[in-house]
Amino acid sequence: MKPALPRLPRGARLRAAFTVERLGHLYPAATELQHRNPYELTVATILSAQTTDKMVNLVTPELFAQYPTPEDLGAADAADVERIIKPTGFFRTKARSIIACARAIVDRFGGEVPSRMEDLTTLPGIGRKTANVILGAGFGIPGFAVDTHVTRLTNRLALVATRDPEKIEALVTRMVPPAEWTGLSLRLILHGRRVCFARRPNCEGCVLNDFCPSSTVKPRRQ
Repeated sequence: MKPALPRLPRGARLRAAFTVERLGHLYPAATELQHRNPYELTVATILSAQTTDKMVNLVTPELFAQYPTPEDLGAADAADVERIIKPTGFFRTKARSIIACARAIVDRFGGEVPSRMEDLTTLPGIGRKTANVILGAGFGIPGFAVDTHVTRLTNRLALVATRDPEKIEALVTRMVPPAEWTGLSLRLILHGRRVCFARRPNCEGCVLNDFCPSSTVKPRRQ
């Protein structure tokens, strides 16, 4: 059930605040990727590209049982890793990425996933979006990850008017408290996957439809 609105939010900052509140109620757990430490989250996040968190969660138990540390994964046989992660798609590329990432973690960071953006983005398979997920969900360091879903939703909500990921990150993080950055970005991703689809958004089933400027549902009067 939606919390009652005292009035429709007309500015981007107020729309952002209501988006944080609504999506927080809808998705209490911001990330669905199962992990026990930053290493597992790093691998799972790389595997999550072009697939669902549910699919990643199906393959990672076997993967981490076989390769529980970066040292183990870095020394893994690529064919065995490909076999395990094949259901996630693009499995050859992903296998190369996670093995190379694990090796880099061992060789350059002593086997520990680094907790700085400038270090994370030097690792194979880790871009700024992935690094922000790792910082926020793995280390509790605020980070706002921008992918295609976040780009689409922030524009539809008129929080931004750009498709440049770094500009979106800068604009949204000015509107939202740091404690909400990680949760908001991950919940926008979930909402984009489940409701606010690229081609045919389910506006009628959207908890943001009464204040989203792009909604096809007529807002209720206040």
